[in-house]
Amino acid sequence: MHAFRDVATAAYCPRKLYYRRRDPDVGESIPDRVRGRRELAFEYDRLVTDDAALRAAPIEVTPTTFRSRIGCHKAGLDAWDELADPPASEVMLEGKDARGIAHKVLETPLAPSLVFTGRPPEQGVWEPQSVRLVAAALALSWERERSVERAFAEYPAYGVIREIELSARRRSQYRAALRTAESIDGPPKRTENREKCQACEYREGCGVKTRSLRTLLS
Repeated sequence: MHAFRDVATAAYCPRKLYYRRRDPDVGESIPDRVRGRRELAFEYDRLVTDDAALRAAPIEVTPTTFRSRIGCHKAGLDAWDELADPPASEVMLEGKDARGIAHKVLETPLAPSLVFTGRPPEQGVWEPQSVRLVAAALALSWERERSVERAFAEYPAYGVIREIELSARRRSQYRAALRTAESIDGPPKRTENREKCQACEYREGCGVKTRSLRTLLS
């Protein structure tokens, strides 16, 4: 059975998944920066009412923008109350094909929510994150023996929450990533998108050549 993170990594860079399996201890610790951003997703109500807390919070937008976005979510999302005060958090889910942590599990209607610490795309969610969300939703459905048709992606450092439906396209992307994860038994070819390599903890062993800052500025 695969971890949610591994299936998402298979969608992002199969070669990275190969190296993670080979060297599982690399990059396992959670940086304080990541931990701090995740905690924001459990403090929405406090942050929008406490000026000092919001000024000190590790957000990537202005306090005004953060409050405005959270206000829009509060008014527009039926699931807002449970997103702000989840019935369950840090829940281990185990499905038919994948297992992992859902940062929040909502009950009405039943749905997982995952917290991402990076920047959201202009619309929707990044494909590897979509794969991870589908994995979590299907695992939750498998455990509860109930249909789960949506999931939530939270980008708390930006005050952004995205609701996604488990469409046929998203399910297909998940199945493709699952097949990729299952098929890896040697190093896959290197990605052609070298931007993915800049922050990768396996780039030295992988042997990719990335452009230095000096080169980029020349």
